[in-house]
Amino acid sequence: MIKNILNTTKALSLAALTLTSVQAGAANWKYAIEESLSEVQGVYATQFKEYIEANSDHRVQIYPFGTLGESTDIMEQAQAGILQFVDQSPGFTGSLIPEAQVFLMPYVLPETESEVNYFFKNSKVINENFKELYAQQDLELLKMFPEGSVAITTQESFRSPADLDGMKIRVMTSPLLVETYKAFGAVPTPLPWGEVFGALQTKLIQGQENPWFYIESGKLYEVTEVITEAGHNIFTTAVMANRDFYQGLSETDQQLVQQASEVALDYILKYQEGLAEEAKAKIKAAKPSIEFVTLTEAERVPFRAAAKEVRAKFIEMTGPSGQAILDQLEADLELARNN
Repeated sequence: MIKNILNTTKALSLAALTLTSVQAGAANWKYAIEESLSEVQGVYATQFKEYIEANSDHRVQIYPFGTLGESTDIMEQAQAGILQFVDQSPGFTGSLIPEAQVFLMPYVLPETESEVNYFFKNSKVINENFKELYAQQDLELLKMFPEGSVAITTQESFRSPADLDGMKIRVMTSPLLVETYKAFGAVPTPLPWGEVFGALQTKLIQGQENPWFYIESGKLYEVTEVITEAGHNIFTTAVMANRDFYQGLSETDQQLVQQASEVALDYILKYQEGLAEEAKAKIKAAKPSIEFVTLTEAERVPFRAAAKEVRAKFIEMTGPSGQAILDQLEADLELARNN
C-alpha cells in the first residue's frame, strides 16, 4: 500500500515536473506589421500565429500598424530584440539595406500572377542573396511576398510623364522611389503612412501609390478622383526575425518558424486571388464618380524608358552588390516565366 502511494506520488511529481518544463519552455513572441489585422500583412501574420500556436506551446502577439509607432520604429525595435518578428516593405528598409530597393524598380517584376507566385516561392535572390544582406543588419529574413499590383491615386488623370509635371506624389522613404517619380516627371514627397490621408485631404500632395486593397481599406479613394494602373510594379513586403533571437532558438523551434512562414506564404498567395478586383468593386460602389484608368502599352512606353534611368540609379546607389542582386533577380524571373 505504502509502495503504491510512493509510486503514485512519484508519478505525480514527474508529471508536475514535465508540465513545469513545458510551461517554462513556452514563450510569448511579439510580431509587428505595417497594416491592420484584416489586411494582407495581418492575414499572413494570423496564419503564422495560428500555425505556431497549434504546433507548440508558444504564443504570438501581433501588433497592427500604429500600435508601436511608424515603420521605422518597429524596425528599430526588431533590430534591438524588443520584437521577435517584423513585417516591413523594402520601401522602408531601402535606407537600411539599399539592395532591397530592387523590388521597387519599375517594370521589372512580372504582372502575371502565376509568374509572381513562382518567383516568390522559388527565388534564389530572396532565399540566398537577401538572407545574407538582412543578416548583416541583425535580421533573419524568413519570407518575402507580394501584396498586389501598385496603382497611383491622383486628383487629375495622367497619360504621360509630362502630365505628372509638378504633381506632388507621396512615396515611402526610399531613395529609389524618389528617383522613380523624378524620372516619371512628378515631385516625389516622402511621408510616413500616418500623414498620407490628411496630406491628400488638404492638397499638400496630389497623389500616392499603393496596392488596390490598401487604397480601398485606407479609404484613399475618398480624397482622390482618379486611380491609374501603369503596370509599373507590385507591392512587396518582407517578414523578418531578430537574428539573435532566431539563432538562439532550438533546432525544433527554428524548423517550427520556417514551417509557419511557408504555410503562411502558401495561404497568402492563394488568399490574394481576385483581391484587387474585389477592392475595385468596393471602391466603385462607395464612390461611383471615381475614374479608373489603365495605361495602354503605347502610353507605358515613355514610363518604361524613364525606368532605365532608375535602373542606372540603383546600380549607382548599390555598386557591385546591387548589380549581382539585379542579375540574380532577372535570372529568377526568367525561370519563373518558363515554369
